[in-house]
Amino acid sequence: MTQNMGKNRLEAFSDGVIAIIITIMVLEMKVPHDDSLEAIAQLVPVFMSYVLSFLYVAIYWNNHHHMLHTCARVTGGILWANLHLLFWLSLFPFVTGWMGENHFAALPSALYGGVLLAAAIAYWILQQTIIRDQGTESPLKTAIGSDWKGKLSPVMYVLGILSTFLWPSVALAFYAVVALIWLVPDRRIELRFHHTGT
Repeated sequence: MTQNMGKNRLEAFSDGVIAIIITIMVLEMKVPHDDSLEAIAQLVPVFMSYVLSFLYVAIYWNNHHHMLHTCARVTGGILWANLHLLFWLSLFPFVTGWMGENHFAALPSALYGGVLLAAAIAYWILQQTIIRDQGTESPLKTAIGSDWKGKLSPVMYVLGILSTFLWPSVALAFYAVVALIWLVPDRRIELRFHHTGT
């Protein structure tokens, strides 16, 4: 019972933090004091960066939910790995706002990519911590298989970061493509637990 309560608290805390992250991001979009189209046009980069980050946060929330579903218990290592992931996700509002306000300039876009990369690494660490706790027959390990998305994403983030100083639009394309790859529902964990009746 204690283990289940710990898991529920972890999920509830994580959901609350992610909800706050989304709220902060949307509050970064300031209402223009002008009713002209030009005023709205100036907000386009801010809105685009918000949409991209919203997709990322939504993807992390969705996959985080499915990953925690595989946990039979929550250990101290899992708690700290989860907090590590939430730390990087909590930086999304800052890098999103900075990139949007500066119209995808090189340095803000590079830092944005750096936070995306750090969040991906943190997610991998959490995933591996759960697998290590569950042992060699880990349901999560079996469900994720070769994890080609998890391996491809950091590479594309690095390419995006390097591209920011030469071709900013290409860097943004790298970030967007990774989001689209993960946007396609990955139901391996869900299907595995459906078949096992868990």
